[in-house]
Amino acid sequence: MDDTSAKPRNLGASLPVPNVQELAGGELTPAVLDRYLRGADDGGGAAAAAAAAAAAEEESVPVVDLGRLLGQDGGVAQEEEASRLRAACEEWGFFQVVNHGVPEQAIEDVKADVEAFFALPLAEKQAVAQGPGGIEGYGQAFVVSPEQKLDWADMLFLSTLPPEYRSLNFWPSRPATFRASLERYAGEVQRVAAHLLRAMARNLLLPAGGGLKQQRKGQEELLTRLAAAQAVRINYYPACPEEAHADQLVGLSPHSDAVGLTLLLQVSPVAGLQIRRGGGGGWIPVEPLPGALVANVGDLLEVITNGRYRSIEHRAVVDARHHRVSVAAFHNAMFDDTPYGPILNASGGGEEPARYRTIAVEDYVKLVLSSKLQGKNIMDAMKINNPTH
Repeated sequence: MDDTSAKPRNLGASLPVPNVQELAGGELTPAVLDRYLRGADDGGGAAAAAAAAAAAEEESVPVVDLGRLLGQDGGVAQEEEASRLRAACEEWGFFQVVNHGVPEQAIEDVKADVEAFFALPLAEKQAVAQGPGGIEGYGQAFVVSPEQKLDWADMLFLSTLPPEYRSLNFWPSRPATFRASLERYAGEVQRVAAHLLRAMARNLLLPAGGGLKQQRKGQEELLTRLAAAQAVRINYYPACPEEAHADQLVGLSPHSDAVGLTLLLQVSPVAGLQIRRGGGGGWIPVEPLPGALVANVGDLLEVITNGRYRSIEHRAVVDARHHRVSVAAFHNAMFDDTPYGPILNASGGGEEPARYRTIAVEDYVKLVLSSKLQGKNIMDAMKINNPTH
């Protein structure tokens, strides 16, 4: 299918790969399975799983209450929540958002519809399969080589906001309520993203006064523009039919999100999302918290804040018995917005050298879509001291 939206064309595509849901439900030959099996040095292995389980007993991802952050309970509570948000962005890169105001019915409707979509026969899902020129639709992303190891997952990728960025020929017609439920959910989550980005901007700045009010407004706008455009990646991670190999499969390769801000809905109660703190640290599971959205700092927030906020590597692992579904909402600037680049005084202490290069929005998207999903490779490409640039 062709992209019929108002977005630029030919931003990047992915090589076609087998449908994992069908592989999991059929006869999985050793030759086919081998392309998905990972060793300990490539994100898999029993040792990595054991380390994640041990880490879960010691650390847990912080929780931020958006209602308190917006001042619903008074000034002191708001300041305390702003401090939690600042620590989460600077020290973790991940946090769970509660009291976010997204109606429970909007969440339940989108959960039901994405589960129903993946329950359709393969032929119906392939009616919205990706075309040769992009990643929108049903398929996979970041497959750039026929030799690379593959993720044990299928996805449905859709541009959701603004409405003119939607290519509706990739939106499923079944279930019949899919479009309405996703439209409502997308709008609610975009509102949450804008609130969080505005609060993040305020946390970067010195107190207003002494001529700083205009500066504060400008820096808030530089961050909140990252909520202007939204796309969703709906992930389906089948259970592994060969339990002995489950710990050698990776649902989503270790990576940091090459976006501004991600808000993830863990549709299934099955744990699978894990984050890595520190350079070579172990994996920490992000346990599904009922009603919460999982927020994570994207690479673009690291660029714009000149490294003050840090994007964090994360991955999805596969459960041996149960499938898992999630909905990741990615937030970015509009294609015609000003280029991405650092705010040089993001540390609140005056000018500092730029650590990352400035790049046009469209060029950045092309860079991302031409790359393999691998660690913080996009950030490596954005660093000014990278010898390849």
